[in-house]
Amino acid sequence: MPFTLKQAKYFVGVAEHGSFSRAATELAISQSTLTEAVKDLEGHLGLKLFERRRRGVEMTHQGHVFMRHAKAILAEISNAELSLGGKQSNLSGNINIGVSSLTSGYVLSDLLSRFRRAQPEIEVSAIEDTPEYLEHLLVGGELDVAIMLVDRLRNPAALHSELLAVSPYRLWLPLGHPLSSLESISLDDLSSEPQIVLNVEEIQDEAARLLSSFPTKPRVAFRTRSVEAVRSLVASGAGISFLPDLVYRPWSLEGDRIDSRDVSAQLPVIQVGLVWRRGASVSDATRMFLSVAQSFHAPRLR
Repeated sequence: MPFTLKQAKYFVGVAEHGSFSRAATELAISQSTLTEAVKDLEGHLGLKLFERRRRGVEMTHQGHVFMRHAKAILAEISNAELSLGGKQSNLSGNINIGVSSLTSGYVLSDLLSRFRRAQPEIEVSAIEDTPEYLEHLLVGGELDVAIMLVDRLRNPAALHSELLAVSPYRLWLPLGHPLSSLESISLDDLSSEPQIVLNVEEIQDEAARLLSSFPTKPRVAFRTRSVEAVRSLVASGAGISFLPDLVYRPWSLEGDRIDSRDVSAQLPVIQVGLVWRRGASVSDATRMFLSVAQSFHAPRLR
């Protein structure tokens, strides 16, 4: 007997929330019902989809593989319901989208995949640039909409924004790091650890604030503009890092495992959203993109 759509939906809920209890609350079902559904799904697939931890759950490698398929299946069902329900028609036209460096790699591909399935006749052009330049293009009417961090817009009077999700910072550690065994990790525990810092314009303020919050000045072992470099360096044991959940993946390109932990300190939170020019005439193509984006849940955003 094949797995059900309900099981796929429940699995995605647990994966996105990192906890059976939080997912059960969000899905408005009992935790026992949710646990049993995921257990049955694992039994049917013959795979272990989650590693159970004291603080929640983490997806296994097989879980991440199944996640891509499950989200694609649920997106297709959603698109079919919209189409057959008469809520959506095939439009034509074009839309120009701006993305920042963080959102281009971790939000755009899944979102565009869903949008193209829903509206295959709309031509999409996308450009990645700095937040400052994206605002310039939006105000000048050269972009229809941008996907970027919305809590630090330079020109909010001219731009309208809508929050899609928030993504808290967490600590990245190599698998088996001595601190992983601690029930609670503080900044004091991390003072002597070398830091791997992601040096991109969007989150420079957060990086500086984090480093200044340590009780003693931490040692920065490496600064890079590449998230994949941070991932590889942390996984290899070169240091630890603090990054938003948005960019977390549990495996480096080399196949090494990365652990992600909460810290008993006030860490930054980034806000990802849609931005378009205030008072601008919104085309049907752009309106449809906004509609799809508003129902979209990017991986790891909570």
